[in-house]
Amino acid sequence: MTPEQNKTAEKMTSVKAAWDKAPVGPKKDAALKHYQAAEKANTAKNDAETNKELDAATHALA
Repeated sequence: MTPEQNKTAEKMTSVKAAWDKAPVGPKKDAALKHYQAAEKANTAKNDAETNKELDAATHALA
């Protein structure tokens, strides 16, 4: 894995942990959609899109 891929993997873990701790509600639902899009982008090896969706998920939880 490249350093960029490692950062992305760590970010995914961090966002997933934040999502797990979030209370049920519209923010959590919105974040889940972004997280699922990030997983899909990550599977496609698209780091830029993965990070964009992870940022959106983080923002949705805020």
